[in-house]
Amino acid sequence: MDGVPRVPEQWRPDGSAALRFSVLGPVRAWRGADSLPTGSPQQRALLAALLLREGRTATAGELIDALWGEEPPSQALAAVRTYASRLRKVLDPDVLVSESGGYAIRSLGDGALDLAVAQELATDAEKAKNSGDLCHARSLLNKTLNLWDGEPLASVPGPYAETQRARLEEWRLQLLESRLDMDLEQGCHAEAVSELTALTAAHPLRERFRELLMLALYRSGRQAEALAVYADTRRLLADELGVDPRPGLKELQQRILQADPNLAEPSAPVAEPAAAPVRPAQLPATVSDFTGRASFVSELGDVLASAEGRVMAVSALAGIGGVGKTTLAVHVAHQARGAFPDGQLYVDLQGAGARAAEPETVLGAFLRALGAADSSIPDSLEERAALFRSMLDGRRVLVLLDNARDAAQVRPLLPGTEGCAALITSRVRMVDLVGAHLVDLDVMSPEEALQLFTKIVGGERVAAERESALDVVAACGFLPLAIRIAASRLAARRTWTVSVLAAKLADERRRLDELQAGDLAVKATFELGYGQLEPAQARAFRLLGLADGPDISLAAAAAVLNLPVEATEDLLESLVDTSLLESAAPGRYRYHDLVRLYARACAERDEQPPSERAAAMSRLLDFYLATAAEVYAIERPGDRLVDGLEPTEYAGLRFTDGSAALDWLYNEAAPLLACVRQSADTNRLQRAVDLLWAAKDLTESGANSHQYETTARAMCEATRAAGDPRAEGRARTVLTDVLLVSGRIEQAEEEARLAMELAGDAQDSTAISWVANNRGLICLHQGRYADGKAFFDQAIEGLRAAGNRPFEATSLCNLSRAHLGMGSVAKAVEIAQRGVAIHAEFGRTVRLANSHYAVGIALHRAGRHAEALGHFSEALGILHDHRQRLWEGTTHFRIAEVHLAARRPAQAAQHAEQALALRCIGGDRMRGNVLTLLGRALSVLGQVDRARACWREALNLYEQSGADEAAEVRALLTPATAA
Repeated sequence: MDGVPRVPEQWRPDGSAALRFSVLGPVRAWRGADSLPTGSPQQRALLAALLLREGRTATAGELIDALWGEEPPSQALAAVRTYASRLRKVLDPDVLVSESGGYAIRSLGDGALDLAVAQELATDAEKAKNSGDLCHARSLLNKTLNLWDGEPLASVPGPYAETQRARLEEWRLQLLESRLDMDLEQGCHAEAVSELTALTAAHPLRERFRELLMLALYRSGRQAEALAVYADTRRLLADELGVDPRPGLKELQQRILQADPNLAEPSAPVAEPAAAPVRPAQLPATVSDFTGRASFVSELGDVLASAEGRVMAVSALAGIGGVGKTTLAVHVAHQARGAFPDGQLYVDLQGAGARAAEPETVLGAFLRALGAADSSIPDSLEERAALFRSMLDGRRVLVLLDNARDAAQVRPLLPGTEGCAALITSRVRMVDLVGAHLVDLDVMSPEEALQLFTKIVGGERVAAERESALDVVAACGFLPLAIRIAASRLAARRTWTVSVLAAKLADERRRLDELQAGDLAVKATFELGYGQLEPAQARAFRLLGLADGPDISLAAAAAVLNLPVEATEDLLESLVDTSLLESAAPGRYRYHDLVRLYARACAERDEQPPSERAAAMSRLLDFYLATAAEVYAIERPGDRLVDGLEPTEYAGLRFTDGSAALDWLYNEAAPLLACVRQSADTNRLQRAVDLLWAAKDLTESGANSHQYETTARAMCEATRAAGDPRAEGRARTVLTDVLLVSGRIEQAEEEARLAMELAGDAQDSTAISWVANNRGLICLHQGRYADGKAFFDQAIEGLRAAGNRPFEATSLCNLSRAHLGMGSVAKAVEIAQRGVAIHAEFGRTVRLANSHYAVGIALHRAGRHAEALGHFSEALGILHDHRQRLWEGTTHFRIAEVHLAARRPAQAAQHAEQALALRCIGGDRMRGNVLTLLGRALSVLGQVDRARACWREALNLYEQSGADEAAEVRALLTPATAA
């Protein structure tokens, strides 16, 4: 720091030369952005006394009492006059005035004193709260609290300052209580636990903090800890004050014991709009030319209107693809919006595709749309479904579940509460969905079909050629999607007549037998649009349909087509115009699932030469591999892994900064992993494995971990079946990484052993060094430090030979931990610091963070706690910037260890809570470690019952995984140890 006094962010002047003063911290003054000298402590005490009188005059006697109390010095009056004179020279004219034998500060502008700003913000927050706007009230209170810059009136002497200091601190705590109460009202209980844990440690006798912590823990699913907080509080109050907890705390304990359902949700008064949850409005736009279906509209509308007073109204529409299920459902939903004032939710469940949407993923999106914070969303499907139903309780919401696979996919997504309704579309009849109102949607009648055609094409053109128009809709099989495609093409070509279109459709070679039932009818419908495409459009339609994944980016599509991005965009937008392709978002495109199947059939039938299909997918894989390698190289500059990857012929994207690179990786995760899986049974296998390796951040960051692991296992099987030891060795190396991140050490050891054998057989030096490092890490987890050292030495030797200095530095840092385990603390510190020095040459990278992490561990063991915290803090900042959430959580755990060792249990508990919220590398086993440490910190703080609740949960996790740490926790839970 440069020593210049900080101007609080929420109170920073606008660049004018106006005077500004602060008392919510050190007493300071600024003119504009320039700091002014405020003199000696007694002179600052005089300034503070005048500022806190808010313009009222203070007599000389009052000022003497404020500065010195009952024992002023003999020259006190002269000293007061001297201080006042000095302040006049610093401040603007007419600011410090003499009046009636005393002094006052006048003529200050609005917002000149931080305390006045805080009071105004707090008043506005109270008004916002009373008007029901909790979100705005919270924001205002946060701004208010941010004005504090440490202890109020810091280092200011005198009895007046002491009294005011206590008053301002008490007011700050009251504001904190109000803001935390609002946090819980808005469902931010998981985030509040860490802050409340620290506050209860700092203010152990303040019962309101204890009450809020109990409620936050209960709403986070930690009932045992919530009850333990009460037990700790009761014992503390009895020991310290000889009193019982106040009635509100007792009542909360009873409600928790009784699992009061009203505690599970915020308890803001219904009359307050701020307590109302977010009102989603997710329905897609209805089509302006909706036609016919009057009986279905009336039938479905009646069912939805009956939702009030019923447990739940469910209607399920079934029919073949292209029959208009979605269009009808969206139209009916829009008409029924008035009956569901609390919102409408919508999702495409992709049920007709190979990979339907997972219910837990859909529930996560729904919960966010309803206002749930990410940290409050549980992991399991059952917990998410329960929270979804809870959030809908007492609300009237319509849920539109489009394109469902089956009843099993739908059941967890149903509201289940009175006043709500669900509208479902699917290709299958959901006879096993109990209580559902089933509707079978058939093709349009000839009259309705002609009406739809006329609305799109125009009345004049159809009236002039009515018979030809009837021929067109008949050739379309009266399927709405087919009619829309044909009519849209005709409407876009003013030189065509209806009879020209009818003649084209009469050619059976240009369409399949559209009058057949089932999928053949759908294919006939799509044939209409495909047959009218220009050659370049048709090629794009065929080849893009080959790629798996929910959608495709413009850059990836350009790779598939081997065209410039601009030309690709023109083609794709023209396909969007024909309704054969959908625009999922700017720069992203997707097929309707049935259209994708049809596009692939066209590719198999029409693409010449046939090898072009494989070439297109090869270009897509090249694009993903080259771009993922670029992301890897940006995140880990100097790492030679990218040199050992399979070469690519098609170039990837280039990025100017790491943030854009990570954005690309996370946005492309689903299609990228789909491309890897799709390449499993092809001659592209080695490149596919290397793509998975280059995209390893997808698992280390905690994003897409499940999909990444599933893909890694699929590639292990595919490479084994192909008899490719090099590719299989790399696939098992990737899987070892996944297992290490999730804490499944025994499985990781087996995969690493196989990977080492395979890499050795293939003489794959890149994989050998990587696996050696992994095996060393496995040994660290197992306490086999000498074996770990041998593996790290092997890795370092290979990496040094390959010139891979950054990875060599990583292995050095890991080696330092092996030396720690063997008791060579000084050696460990020295080796880890060498790793930091090497990584620092390559910039502020993830691996630099990992090396700071390693040094922090070594310094902690050496008892150099302050230095350890410095390295951990540096690591934390880098990891946050690089979105390594799991490593962030793990670093918070290490910081908690240091604080506990340094006898700062409150800070230890706070960081342990942050580790729990973020999750850690190492899965459930590491969560057990965090809970054990949190329990130790809470025990030191006197919160013994909550500590034991943490230990019981940790023990359960250890026993499930067979971890050795279970014995340590059992010992902690014994009465003798607790004593």
